[in-house]
Amino acid sequence: MQPDTFNQHNASFQPLSNLWGNDEKALKELYNAEFFKTENYVLQNSGTPEQAKDIYQEAFIAVWRNVQLNRFVPQNDNALAGYLYQVAKNKWIDYLRSAYHKNTVGTGDMEREDEPVEVLPGEQSDFINQIKNGFKQLGNNCKEVLGRFYYKNENLKTIAAAMNWTEATARNNKYRCLQKLREFVKK
Repeated sequence: MQPDTFNQHNASFQPLSNLWGNDEKALKELYNAEFFKTENYVLQNSGTPEQAKDIYQEAFIAVWRNVQLNRFVPQNDNALAGYLYQVAKNKWIDYLRSAYHKNTVGTGDMEREDEPVEVLPGEQSDFINQIKNGFKQLGNNCKEVLGRFYYKNENLKTIAAAMNWTEATARNNKYRCLQKLREFVKK
């Protein structure tokens, strides 16, 4: 459902009683009458119009479901509008706090991560032994993350699911583990 730009700034939704009957016209009226408040909030807090639409749709569905299940029983039209706005606002705040939104590792440091290391032919076996010894010194989580990524060729999404982490956490842990391994190899 997309808000009508023509009706975006209408007065608050009025026919509350029609909402319980799943009246399509009443649902559209509510949707269109209250969207602009959420859009303004999201845009003023680092969001885009598309994100505002997504957040509002999620909030609208949640509120409608809560009304249908009698989890929220609005006393009047203003209570319903306020509840819808508050749910949308909370969903936006949750999004801003989420790992998906946060950029936790700078790409500058990540670019060096997979640079090849120059090893002369005579030093190759010594270097490999240093890596093996360094790998043995790592903790179990680091061994698992690096093993899955470099030996099993698993992507970070798969590793995150296996370790019960977010993808950002998997990326950060892989980076930190690789840094630890480099430190052990340098010694």
